[in-house]
Amino acid sequence: MELLENQIRTYAWGSRTVIAELLGEPVPSPHPQAELWLGAHPGAPSLVRPAGGSPRPLGELIAADPDAALGDGRDRWEGRLPFLLKVLAADEPLSLQAHPSLAQAQEGWARENAAGIAVDAPHRNYRDANHKPELICALTEFVALVGFREPARTVELLQALAVPELASHTELLAGQPNPDGLRALFTTWITLPQSVLDGLVPALQDGAVRLLERGAGEWAGEARMVLDLSERYPDDAGVLAALLLNRITLSPGQALFLPAGNLHAYLSGAGIELMANSDNVLRGGLTPKHVDVPELLRVLDFGAPPPPVREPVDDPDATGWRRYAVEVEEFLLRRADLDGRDKLDLPGSGARILLCTDGEATVEGPDGTVELPRGAAVFLAASDVGGVLASGDDGATVFLAGDAL
Repeated sequence: MELLENQIRTYAWGSRTVIAELLGEPVPSPHPQAELWLGAHPGAPSLVRPAGGSPRPLGELIAADPDAALGDGRDRWEGRLPFLLKVLAADEPLSLQAHPSLAQAQEGWARENAAGIAVDAPHRNYRDANHKPELICALTEFVALVGFREPARTVELLQALAVPELASHTELLAGQPNPDGLRALFTTWITLPQSVLDGLVPALQDGAVRLLERGAGEWAGEARMVLDLSERYPDDAGVLAALLLNRITLSPGQALFLPAGNLHAYLSGAGIELMANSDNVLRGGLTPKHVDVPELLRVLDFGAPPPPVREPVDDPDATGWRRYAVEVEEFLLRRADLDGRDKLDLPGSGARILLCTDGEATVEGPDGTVELPRGAAVFLAASDVGGVLASGDDGATVFLAGDAL
């Protein structure tokens, strides 16, 4: 068992309170704190500090003894930790984005390497050769745009907004209410000349204001979203593209699983994010970062149904734990809510990361005990068997990330 020292990513959309409060640091933080990374990704690896030694990246510890760290998963994961755990805190919207499949990531990685594009170049699309399916589990109310809405419903939204400048676009989708129509309209919007966008976005703002003044009913959230995004990104085609996506609000404890090709944007809230160990992001707007529209269009899935909201279910393999079912092998998220002085066996057989998000706990193992106050995390190697999780007097909430083998 190794306590982890985890790195914070400071992006403009981050929160000055959520991660700082979790870690017991001064609030507000000096800079927006967007993500806390827990894992072995080279972009921001967690550090371990052996007794009497200097801190070193978690990946080095795993590489030094992959059998002990990964167990039976050593060969399947080629000696690397297969997942990346994050705490995500969004006070402002994230970019409109999608992630590639494994085959697309491998091809894109090889193609950009052959072109001589540096891995850290701002215009690089593929920073590794892995796919990035991901699960987001809400810690607070969490609002997201996820997947393309059923086309007929989007036509109803566009008709409710009643923007004359968008009438021909509404007719395009109404005449072809299927994935091909979505592709055509999305492609049209995302490639509009700036001179056209400069007129369309204000017209859309006016339509949203009129809709709210009339009583927006079921589309109130979408109308307010238009106003928020257009104020932040007044010259961005992503404001239009956002109209095509499902707007979903998660309550704490609920989750969404996003497979490859799913266009999405997280708008606000804090959550636990677990994904394959990758940092491949293809952006379509709502960001000052690199946007590659042709590459994004190559990976988008316009025909996928909206992802269902997932509730945790009792883990059949671990008493007292709940799990979020996913359709990938790289990761599995478990959660436990313990009352005061509870004890639970630690499940899983491979490498795992345990994070305490509320209260305080301890991990008791054959080689000793590790204290886990709120915000602390511990790496459990495959060889760390027989561990017991115990909560303090006031209970604890913990998340356990591992693979799904």
